Amino acid sequence: MLLPLKVRSVELKNRIVVSPMAQYKAVDGVVGDWHLMHLGARAVGGAALVMVEMTSPTPEGRITPGCPGLWNDEQQAALQRIVAFTHAHSSASMGLQLGHSGPKGSTQLGWHDIDEPLHDGNWPLIAASPVAYGPQNQVPRAMTRADMDATTAAFVASTRRAAAAGFDWLELHCAHGYLLSAFICPLTNQRTDEYGGSLENRCRYPLEVFAAVRAAWPADKPMSVRISAHDWAPGGNTPDDAIAIARLFKAAGCDVIDVSSGQTTRQARPVYGRMYQTPFADRIRNEVDILTMAVGAITEADHANSIIGAGRADLCAVARPHLADPAWTLHEAAKLQTRAIDWPAPYLSGRDQLYREVVRQQSLQPAVPKADPAESA
Repeated sequence: MLLPLKVRSVELKNRIVVSPMAQYKAVDGVVGDWHLMHLGARAVGGAALVMVEMTSPTPEGRITPGCPGLWNDEQQAALQRIVAFTHAHSSASMGLQLGHSGPKGSTQLGWHDIDEPLHDGNWPLIAASPVAYGPQNQVPRAMTRADMDATTAAFVASTRRAAAAGFDWLELHCAHGYLLSAFICPLTNQRTDEYGGSLENRCRYPLEVFAAVRAAWPADKPMSVRISAHDWAPGGNTPDDAIAIARLFKAAGCDVIDVSSGQTTRQARPVYGRMYQTPFADRIRNEVDILTMAVGAITEADHANSIIGAGRADLCAVARPHLADPAWTLHEAAKLQTRAIDWPAPYLSGRDQLYREVVRQQSLQPAVPKADPAESA
């Protein structure tokens, strides 16, 4: 997991990614000191790539009133401040995930009633079709051609702002039931025009957005796409469909498929477990021949090492463990007793003490008795 990886002009120092994780702390789409602390701490914590949470190109594309946006100068300056800080004080690359909430927008903060509508001040929603995410959620308006053109233009404008802010990596969010995912999923796309029906038609608008964003994003910088590789619901997309989706994005110029699953419908019944989404990343990587990012219940170095070492994915995105421990990568490296990872100079004395303490703790573990050859015979 500590091997470098070069994607276009960006050389990642290792294979660990801090997943984009919603903080719900932005004000009018502007990130602040909380985000500087949150992202800065994880940038010095050893991961190679730190992703900013899903950021909307329009006010109506936010998930909640606390979600960030990138449609004006103030928002761009606030993000640029964070990128400049992390570049100055760490060796981590910085990525931005761009996405539009679509039918899952205008909802409450994550620690309230998640995915449920605001008690007041709701804004109108757009989607592939007028299909509400849940019984309490608004019914979105089906997008017209004019809506599509305006939304694509907003994505492009945000992309240019992201480049100007200094980001190294851009990801397009096409998963979890948000706007572009709602086009791809057959359970939420009921269109009868050229954007509905077959998988190729359902992917048509997300691919249009990707092509426009890829053209606006610097050619030497990588782009990834997050997909839901399994809807976990009858009639939804399956891992076989995910192979076809990945092939379409690869042909359009995508560098990495960030392989998540589910959250496209409330009828989903995922089967959770350790590294439970890694098999989807494995199939896409080896059948489509594209770099993949595995995500989901990856909680320790042994998980990441087994995934990378076995060629199941090229990057491991770690979410909740990074919420509990900003320096997860440094601490997991210490457990392995490897020093092939850089620590911030002000933290070196803490590093040395940690490595000594790990050795001491390991020495206190009871020895595993060796099997008696006679018994095994």
